[in-house]
Amino acid sequence: MTNKSNSNTPSLNLLALAALGVVFGDIGTSPLYVLSVCFHGTRVIIPTSENVLGILSMIIWTLIIVVSIKYVIFILHADHNGEGGVLALTTLTAFYQKRKKHTQSILLVIGIFGAALLYGDGIITPAISVLSAVEGLNVATPFFEPYIIPITIVVLIMLFLFQKRGTTKVGEVFGPIMVIWFLSLIILGLRGIMRHPQVLYAFNPFYAINFLHTQGMTAFLVLGGVFLCVTGAEALYADIGHFGKYPIRFTWFSFVFPAVLINYLGQGAIILENPAAIEHPLYYLCPAWAIYPLVVLATLATIIASQAIITGAFSLTRQALQLGYSPRMEIRHSSAEIIGQIYIPDINRIMMIATIGLVLGFRSSNNLAGAYGVAVSTTMVITTILAFSSLRQIWRWNIVGLGIIFSSFLTIEIVFFISNIFKIWHGGWFPLLVALVVFTLMTSWKKGRSLLSMRFKEEALSVNDLLRDLQNHPPYRVPGLAIYMTTNPEGVPRTLLHNLKHNKVLHQTIVFLTVVTAEVPRVDKTAQLHMEFLGQGLIRIIATYGFMDTPNIPRLLEEIKDDRFQYKPMQTTFFFGRETLLVTAKRGMSRWLKIVFTWLSRNAYQANLYYQIPANNVVELGQFVEL
Repeated sequence: MTNKSNSNTPSLNLLALAALGVVFGDIGTSPLYVLSVCFHGTRVIIPTSENVLGILSMIIWTLIIVVSIKYVIFILHADHNGEGGVLALTTLTAFYQKRKKHTQSILLVIGIFGAALLYGDGIITPAISVLSAVEGLNVATPFFEPYIIPITIVVLIMLFLFQKRGTTKVGEVFGPIMVIWFLSLIILGLRGIMRHPQVLYAFNPFYAINFLHTQGMTAFLVLGGVFLCVTGAEALYADIGHFGKYPIRFTWFSFVFPAVLINYLGQGAIILENPAAIEHPLYYLCPAWAIYPLVVLATLATIIASQAIITGAFSLTRQALQLGYSPRMEIRHSSAEIIGQIYIPDINRIMMIATIGLVLGFRSSNNLAGAYGVAVSTTMVITTILAFSSLRQIWRWNIVGLGIIFSSFLTIEIVFFISNIFKIWHGGWFPLLVALVVFTLMTSWKKGRSLLSMRFKEEALSVNDLLRDLQNHPPYRVPGLAIYMTTNPEGVPRTLLHNLKHNKVLHQTIVFLTVVTAEVPRVDKTAQLHMEFLGQGLIRIIATYGFMDTPNIPRLLEEIKDDRFQYKPMQTTFFFGRETLLVTAKRGMSRWLKIVFTWLSRNAYQANLYYQIPANNVVELGQFVEL
């Protein structure tokens, strides 16, 4: 028993340390701006004792209810074969709603919009986090004020340029840096609490209720700032596939939650002592000699938090691509050992430009706070709705009992959501605009590919007809293997018919290869391949991947162990169709969405490169398709 415990302890400690550097970066850097935003919101709040204790009480109970109870205790149960995140939750929910097509469609739309919102979140997080850290230089001396924006932009450019190198080596120091950061939060917080221990009264929810009652509409607007203390809670759920539920729960309750809680209380104490501290209360907690080191540490912590959200955007894009909601993009693996570490140049480039644009446009972390809250609150409401549907099936709980629990979460989050809606004109429009654009692109691609597949099926020749023609009018057969990539797992690929029509020959062995994505994160190798020998040298192969897998067709073919099939790369030709899409008045999709889909299709990454097939083994055959 003892030996077993000892052997398990190091792995838990290592996972907890790694989770500290990846999962908790966002929520751990929220103390940089939360209280400042609360006192500098739409209406300025006077930092009296009642107001400070009221706001602190709302922060404490928001962390307890939304993060500790909802996410850490309940939502972490709604994993999809060990994977989390809004798209994984969407596919899990859709799986349980297969018999209710109307309900499934609604939940899919909600989930896809939630995924689209995360791109807005991914753009705002680096901007507000790095900017709030660098703004600490103003506390030390006004000399740096003209240089805050340029320094922030330089840091952001370095952050995004670094992405192509991956995070394998730097990831080893992420955890230790965050340990130092959270220890600093604890030490600074205790420094403030010891000077004004009355802030501990904020644990009494009466102060939160009293603040909401006495301040009326002003208190309601302040909730938008309070809500920022839970930004990053989605990461706890999204990253369970990398670290597991137990290390995340252990790290939160044993270290992260106490650290941020103590620091918020300490910040409240310094505001009671010096009302001018509402500008940057975290830095006012710090002795003068330690401000510059704290700015450096805060900048490193925000870079780590931003790194995690950017990597999350890459992972989300791969999921969307595999599930058919995104056109093909170049995906580079930045680690040979860790499958989850990927780099997508197009997404990185777009996010960098948008993030720098946000910093130039909003110019301060307080101005950016409105944009931040809208994205996060909307995503949380969506997660609650989807999780309720999934957990009802997983736990088989009585719908009334589970409904009471989740309606309580939903009521609180809707209040936060409405509070943030008032910030739409103060920056909240940005993540909604990003989400609307991404949602339109994702749904256009999904619907366009379905329409294209339908057009191919309408014109497809059946395999039986082809076999009959080959028997009655046998063409000249050349040695070698021809693999025709097709999205239709039933008929004959159009590319084969085009090849036969123009070249008058066929290869000795012909494979119709279809790649499909299952609604699970990963597919076991034993269930990944289905082969059917059709006769006349024709073989149909259906390769199934999970939405967290990256297809590698040559490797898949090399692993086939069957005497009737031999894959020799130098004697194999891959045939792809290059469609030229023609927008017509045919039914199935509105004209403007057809135009969007055509544009996306024209700019999609080359199929052979996405499937990791060498270009010198590929033949492309052009074809016109009417949409």
